[in-house]
Formats: sequence, structure tokens, C-alpha cells
Amino acid sequence: MTTTTPEGTAQRNAFRLHPKLWIGAAMLLAFPALGTMMSPEVNWGTEDFAAMALLLAVLCGAIEAALHFLDAPRWRIAGIGLAVLMFLTVWAHLAVGIF
Repeated sequence: MTTTTPEGTAQRNAFRLHPKLWIGAAMLLAFPALGTMMSPEVNWGTEDFAAMALLLAVLCGAIEAALHFLDAPRWRIAGIGLAVLMFLTVWAHLAVGIF
């Protein structure tokens, strides 16, 4: 993500957030909230929502960083894949009570 100025020096593009990514994360967090209101079988507490919000924020931040700092498409895919893999690993560990 660098551009070359007329003087020949490289300049990195400004950081740009991807709102669809963050809206998707908010929607993922809204599903358990709706389930908690509609059914007694879904019983998420405040700490569950806080942990999931933190996990999703870290995931979205890692994806944003991969999209901004990594130039080659294969490195971007690898960075995003690693972020998703780490997210799923921590989520699975939290689900079974290891952490």
C-alpha cells in the first residue's frame, strides 16, 4: 500500500477502517443478545458479552492491521487466516472452560 510521489519517494496510504467488518462483528454479538432475550436456554451474562466483544475487537483489529500493513495478497490472506485461527482457538478454549 505505498504510492510513489513525483520526487520518487515512497509514501504509505492513510489508514482506513472497513466499516462492514466492524458492523459484521457487532451483528455477531447481537445474535446471542437476541437469543438471551427470547429464550431461557441462552443464558449469557455480562462477562460473556464482554469477553466476546473483546475477542471480536481484537479479531477485527488484527484483520485491519493485516489489510493495512501487509502489501502482498498472499501475506494478507495468511495474516487474516492466522487471526481467524487464533480467534477460533481462544473461543473454543473458552467454550470448554480451559481458560
